[in-house]
Amino acid sequence: MTALTLPDIAAQANTQAQPSLDFVGMQQIALPVLLDGKPLDCRVDAGVSLDDPSARGIHMSRLYLALEALEQRELSLPAIQAVLTQFLQSHEGLSRQAHLNLRGELLLKRPALVSPLAGWKGYPLALNTHLDDLGFHVELQLTLGYSSTCPCSAALARQLIQQQFVADFADKKLDHADILAWIGSPSGILATPHSQRSEARLQLRLDPDQQSLPVRQLLDSAEAALSTALQTAVKRADEQAFALANGQNLMFCEDAARRLHQCLREHGGLLGFSLEVVHAESLHAHDAVARASWRRPS
Repeated sequence: MTALTLPDIAAQANTQAQPSLDFVGMQQIALPVLLDGKPLDCRVDAGVSLDDPSARGIHMSRLYLALEALEQRELSLPAIQAVLTQFLQSHEGLSRQAHLNLRGELLLKRPALVSPLAGWKGYPLALNTHLDDLGFHVELQLTLGYSSTCPCSAALARQLIQQQFVADFADKKLDHADILAWIGSPSGILATPHSQRSEARLQLRLDPDQQSLPVRQLLDSAEAALSTALQTAVKRADEQAFALANGQNLMFCEDAARRLHQCLREHGGLLGFSLEVVHAESLHAHDAVARASWRRPS
């Protein structure tokens, strides 16, 4: 019995010319990969442009199968570029652009500030890539949390403490033990500055010639620049060290944005970036926001 040829509707030509399409493909494909040696559960968008006006559609299964080259392997820029190249080769004559976007959350184990404790912290990330006649393009999006203490609030709190000190010791002889006890009492330090959980959102244009993805290095550099990264497991000694870090790094949103701007400009693997910091105010019902951008001179 002769085997029947299965119909391929997508391969049928349109009888009339149709407009080209920028992207045709799939989204939310589950794909396990490795990043910095750690498992990363990704959701992937894969597609190509449809530039042939006579073509009915693309071959989506070819894109899906090409993703197997990344499965449970270390995610690198050469590996991604190779998959994009395969997208185009499998659609020769149909497509001139290929797209591959990945989203996930990298889990890193972070040590406490003082004690031997450690805990896991999640860093949402997105990697948007495409390949066209102009070359290979890579954008990395990272999100990280930190604490910010308002400099204005700190100054106002210090003033109230000074006023209380004058009131409590106006008619007393200053004694070291009494002052020390006063500093440690709730009636002495009667005001504290307000802090808030804050977030930095980084959109980074990567140099496509580098071999590895510098996600860990970028996160470490950004947290070091801010100096008040959110903690995981802590003891009281860690909490005290965190209070000290906040007190020594008072930040408006403008300060945080400038720290990150300087930090990222010193990273050699970036062609440019834009950043946004959001301070979820504990004083106001609204957020304080600052944005900045930079592009490496040609």
